[in-house]
Amino acid sequence: FVIFLIPCFVVSTNIAFSCQNAEDFVGASSPGDIVIGGLFAVHSEMLHPEEDPIKPVIQNCAGFEIQVFLQTLAMVHAIETINNSTLLSGVTLGYEIYDTCAEVTKAMASALRFLSKFNSSEDAVEFKCNYSDYIPRVKAVTGASYSEVSMAVSRLLALQLIPQVSPASSAEILSDKIRFPSFFRTIPSDFHQTRAMTRLICESGWNWIGVIATDDDNGRFALESFGVQAMVNNVCIAFKEMLPAYLSDSTFHTKVDQAIEKIVKEKRVNVIVVFMRQFHVLKLFKKAIERNVNKIWIASDNWSAAVKISTIPNIRQLGTVVGFGFKNGDISSFQEFLRNLHKKPTENNKFLREYVMLLSVCAHLEYHDFQTCIANQSQDYLLENEGSKPLIWRDDFLNANVEPGFIHSTMLAVYAIAHAIKGLCKDRDCKDPYAFTPWELLEELKRVVVIDGDKEVKFDSNGDMSTNYDVLLWKEIDGHMEITTMAEYDAEKGGFIFEDEEKKKDFLALKKVQSTCSQPCSPGQVKKVTESPHTCCYECIYCPENHYSNQTDMDYCYRCNNKTYWAPINSSTCYRKTIYFLAWTDWFAIFLLLLSAFGVVLILSICVIFTKNLGTPVVKASGGLTVCYIILFSHFLIFLSTVFFIDIPTEFKCKTRQAVFGISFTLCISCILIKSLKILLAFSFDPKLQNFLKCMYKPIPTVVTCTGIQVIICTFWLIFRTPFVNQNFSIPRAIILECNEGSIVAFGIMLGYIAALAFICFIFAFKGRKLPENYNEAKFITFGMLIYFIAWIVFIPVYATTFGKYLPAVEIIVVLISNYGILCCTFLPKCYIIIYKQETNTKSAFLKMVYTYSSKSASSVAVSQASLDSKSSSFRATITDSCKTENDSVNGNCHFQVPGQSLIKGKVLPKNAARTMVRKRVSSI
Repeated sequence: FVIFLIPCFVVSTNIAFSCQNAEDFVGASSPGDIVIGGLFAVHSEMLHPEEDPIKPVIQNCAGFEIQVFLQTLAMVHAIETINNSTLLSGVTLGYEIYDTCAEVTKAMASALRFLSKFNSSEDAVEFKCNYSDYIPRVKAVTGASYSEVSMAVSRLLALQLIPQVSPASSAEILSDKIRFPSFFRTIPSDFHQTRAMTRLICESGWNWIGVIATDDDNGRFALESFGVQAMVNNVCIAFKEMLPAYLSDSTFHTKVDQAIEKIVKEKRVNVIVVFMRQFHVLKLFKKAIERNVNKIWIASDNWSAAVKISTIPNIRQLGTVVGFGFKNGDISSFQEFLRNLHKKPTENNKFLREYVMLLSVCAHLEYHDFQTCIANQSQDYLLENEGSKPLIWRDDFLNANVEPGFIHSTMLAVYAIAHAIKGLCKDRDCKDPYAFTPWELLEELKRVVVIDGDKEVKFDSNGDMSTNYDVLLWKEIDGHMEITTMAEYDAEKGGFIFEDEEKKKDFLALKKVQSTCSQPCSPGQVKKVTESPHTCCYECIYCPENHYSNQTDMDYCYRCNNKTYWAPINSSTCYRKTIYFLAWTDWFAIFLLLLSAFGVVLILSICVIFTKNLGTPVVKASGGLTVCYIILFSHFLIFLSTVFFIDIPTEFKCKTRQAVFGISFTLCISCILIKSLKILLAFSFDPKLQNFLKCMYKPIPTVVTCTGIQVIICTFWLIFRTPFVNQNFSIPRAIILECNEGSIVAFGIMLGYIAALAFICFIFAFKGRKLPENYNEAKFITFGMLIYFIAWIVFIPVYATTFGKYLPAVEIIVVLISNYGILCCTFLPKCYIIIYKQETNTKSAFLKMVYTYSSKSASSVAVSQASLDSKSSSFRATITDSCKTENDSVNGNCHFQVPGQSLIKGKVLPKNAARTMVRKRVSSI
């Protein structure tokens, strides 16, 4: 690899009270075979230089945090305990603890030193493409105190996959192992905390709350997580206030005042959730006490057990503080360690040395003032006054400020790293610093199991330890505010566990405080959101029709079950809906059935008339009894199909009615199409048209093919998108049983195919409309097709806009109209001739009519002179003596031929041509 040396950081040597070299930057250290780094915000802020321009110099800090200082001592105590035990079999742990001052910048500087090469005199970080064999200064890191700092540091440590185990960073995003592959924590993520807070709020009957958070990554992510949980549980956030992350921000006090004003203004908000650092809460509460604010404050794990906040004068005036803290364990050994802390040397622990100096400066003050004094001293001031005052050690102060949850999680982090080291050192000499790399320790840490009291704990796939929370209640006892454990929250089951009934009473007493935007709604009513953007601000309205409510304060009305019931307005129960369909007893259905029955009677009458007059020319000209019977049978089936549209729809009816109608109508149109072709062929004098019609006129194949295509269409329809019975709930208080066609496309194809055949039939019939007066069947066919087209064109918009039980009646009507139209136009004129004009229904009259029509058509044929080749001299063509007549009984045209030329049409006919033509027409018909 190509190796570059990058300086860890530049240190200025001419700035007073700044670190002069890298060793001065370390807060506490101890040598060992394996060194563990530590990152803790021992100070709450970093001082900013007043000089201009600003130089890249690491400044001193201010605001000594006793609680975080105790966490550094917990880490030291855990490491010393491990070194004095047999856990690592002679391998000693060392540590290097750095103060981040709650600043990402300073934490990054510490992380760079962690990344520097082991035993490098220049504290340099080597650049490599592969850090698999790289040995950095530390093998693991404990910390940091805040999620925002941990996010930045973890991204840097991930370069070499140095494991980082935080005892306090709870942001939910840190569970993302894609972005933070080397991050672990001995606490649950904020997901569980925000869910626990929401559960507490819901069980207490609150839904109108305020939230205050710091404007940093931790605050924003916590607020986002809480917002999601609140939304899921119908809890509304009345307001959100964000305070600057750093006390040095010039707008900090203004923002605090604005937050207090918001709390005071929102009279109905009596519960405030606070996601802030301890020094932020301290400033906020002091302002709130001044304004006599009295609320219920829900504390995050960051400050729920903060003694320095619970000891603020007049803290009881703020109301009730309920918080969630990390589950504590046995820390008795640490408390013993604190009692002997004054015996410890301070040479390698600047934090301890600073604390000793603070004791000297502030020893004359009372408890709370003493604590404030410690927090307000800067490192610069302490350096100026070092050794000027005598030491007065106060044993009780540190023990009083212990936050058991943070102390336990810090020690647990150290023990988790130690157990992972133990797993690696089973088969290697770990006194050698090069025995293993950080990424190997990372893999071992994923599998490590630590005994915590009487149970085993380990990291889950997200690097979290899913421990429970202690629900803490700040309770005044003997005039002092005590932080007591009210319950335990089971993060896995999502419920509260109480040790005794007294603590459960304390929990239930929280319900006495109301924090809602609106009054509850009574049964039969529903919440209606008002102009407020929050769903918790509502007014009560009656449930609408077909809805009901049977509980108080419901968010919505229940719809009547399965859509088979209905309910009036403001109803608490449902009534069964009435089922509607086009029944046999319905007057309109009876009327349609009578029309269909009349059609059947008409068909039978026509059959009788045609059967009795079988030998007459009109019946023969109609195609014979067989064709007529087929057409009449198809009309009968069409009338029959209307029966399937009436009464309770069933699957059989839904499938049968369209198929029977479609196939029957296609059969009818196909037969009429053959008749139209035959008529046009018989009376056509155009040879080209006759040749075409001769090719087309194949009665049986044509009928079978046309009908067979419709059969195939219906078969595919019934197989792939079959019609089915559907319940239509569009009409209130009623259920309409109807047939769903399954596929509108298939339905359209079926109808479109019939329309296409009808259109072809119409064209052929239209061309033969000028037939003999007494034999004008083509004209009536044309009229019948027009009736069909008009009926179905009107049907489409009517069918699309009609709903209800009379929807099948619409289709019945159009079926009847089109069926009656074609039936009447096809057969009634013939029946009229048969019954009332019997003198025209004779063979002689029929021959005379055809002869007259053919004579007129033949005499109108003009003879023209054909033009021969233009290059040759003109000559007169000799007309052949004989007329070349074709033998086909259908083709009656006479053709003449010029010698040497192709057949020429339109020449002068012989005298007997008309008579010959008449005979052929009669034969054709």
